[in-house]
Amino acid sequence: MVVPAEEGRLIPRVLVATAVPAEQDAVARSFTADEPRGTRLAGGVALRRSAGFDLLVVGVGPGSAGARTGAALTAAALAGEPYGLVVSAGIGGGFPPHAPVGSLVVADAISAADLGAETADGFVPVTELGFGTVTHRPPETLVRELTAVSGALSGTVLTVSTVTGTAERAALLRARHPHALAEAMEGFGVAEAAAAAGLPVLEIRAVSNPVGPRDRAAWRIADALAALTEGFGKFAPVLGSWNPYDL
Repeated sequence: MVVPAEEGRLIPRVLVATAVPAEQDAVARSFTADEPRGTRLAGGVALRRSAGFDLLVVGVGPGSAGARTGAALTAAALAGEPYGLVVSAGIGGGFPPHAPVGSLVVADAISAADLGAETADGFVPVTELGFGTVTHRPPETLVRELTAVSGALSGTVLTVSTVTGTAERAALLRARHPHALAEAMEGFGVAEAAAAAGLPVLEIRAVSNPVGPRDRAAWRIADALAALTEGFGKFAPVLGSWNPYDL
């Protein structure tokens, strides 16, 4: 499905993938144009539709995120209602002091933190092994527009399959990925599905906890979800008017 643009062009809908319903609810609260309504896709994948955006819960981890995002993209294409942009959105850990709790991060790179091989000489990413990719890059102009309207930070968001729980692991990740601002568990899977469909992708994270020693008392999930709602309210007009055909 497409929605009209101010200049008479048709703008494809945006698919927003979140890991869990609480994140989906936080994004949905940022919309005031209409109330979300349920839709069901092939394969049992459920959507909420609101204000030109389709909101999809994809589950935790890159595997589930990639599979469910891919199913939604395929179903939309077969229905003649292709998407124009895919967004991975939710909360995540921030690398202190660069991305403090409560801040927003818009990824300028979506990277798989540990996709590769451990060798006697250290970690080797899958690209250096001669196959695959470890990083997807969102559209630069769109990243700049989103940070400008929101004051969000811009940097690498890492995708991990195991949440960081020690200072040693946090330091190792920062050494491997010096531009990393945040980590989460779904972005790379969503990006792989988007790339397979030939679509641009974004990742947006509200920081709920510092990356490092696991300390549940330091988590601020409610604050991060509120920041996600507020931030997406600023992002939505930009995303809703952005045209992928202008790339």
